[in-house]
Amino acid sequence: MILLSNKIGFKYVFERNPDLRYIIFAGKGGLGKTTSSAGLSYKLSDLNKKVLCFSTDPQASLSDVFERDLFGKGEIEVKKNLYVLEIDADKRVNEYIESIRQKIRDMYKIEEIPREIEDYIESSKSEPAMYESAVYDAMIDVISQGRHDYYIFDMPPFGHGIRMIAMADILAKWVDKIYEARKEALELDVAAARLKGEKLLEYEDQIMKELNDIRNRIVYFSRLLTDERRTAFVMVLIPEKMAILDTERAVEMFEELGLKLRGIVINQIYPPKLLEDPGASDYLKKRVLSQKPYLREIYEKFSDLIIATIPMFNREPKGLEMISRIGDELWESSIDLGVIEEIIKR
Repeated sequence: MILLSNKIGFKYVFERNPDLRYIIFAGKGGLGKTTSSAGLSYKLSDLNKKVLCFSTDPQASLSDVFERDLFGKGEIEVKKNLYVLEIDADKRVNEYIESIRQKIRDMYKIEEIPREIEDYIESSKSEPAMYESAVYDAMIDVISQGRHDYYIFDMPPFGHGIRMIAMADILAKWVDKIYEARKEALELDVAAARLKGEKLLEYEDQIMKELNDIRNRIVYFSRLLTDERRTAFVMVLIPEKMAILDTERAVEMFEELGLKLRGIVINQIYPPKLLEDPGASDYLKKRVLSQKPYLREIYEKFSDLIIATIPMFNREPKGLEMISRIGDELWESSIDLGVIEEIIKR
């Protein structure tokens, strides 16, 4: 991102990238991914855009921020143009497992699945990638429907999130191998059936069709993730040492995955005006000063990536009123690069 001035905010990001439709907030837990997702979604909906705010976090964080029971309830309109979807990944995994059982019953015309196969299916629930697969598939579903102008994703804590992003390439290669193997097997089955004068079972074509559908969905989503015109990955961090180190590692991880981190949001900045405020406590003034070296480090390492800031508010960021205020700050940040430079120089 090339900064044209000290002014920062998503307003300028969208102005420079008119095709941008998907914003994926990533980072460690507890740094402000969920509030950023909710705030940006709120602001875009105020601009008369139809927005889906989608949480892939198993902790039901959007329910907490919006102060509504959203978890596992499907798409819910929380205000005009703003829809929230907080999936229950465990439920989705169970539904997926049950669909596999049903397909086996249908394909092989049986009522009861053999014990050894049932044990294998049941054990797959605990596979590390199963959660990521369920979330990944849910993301494909909502995007492929194309019913919204913008999609804002609140990723799970970074370890899960990175695995989920990597799933696109891993799953695509896996399905390709299965598809090719199945294709070769099907060709042999067709030849054998012809020699015997038999008709190929219908379910064989169904297996091929399903594998092809899965591959097409994965390829579509993989291309979308790496399409810098339409998709932007954004990290959220706070002015603390560990958050800076995590962000450095994240930039490296994104590069290893062939992805580009498009921007950084700095959250929980104590406004520098507190230093001149006679009513501000010594504690608040010390907090402003204590953030100074970390803001300097962030500025020196990531100045070309900083796209928005969020100040530390005097209230917990929950409820529509606070989400609206966060959205305003994300859209046009009051603590811009010029203000950060002033803090650093003090």
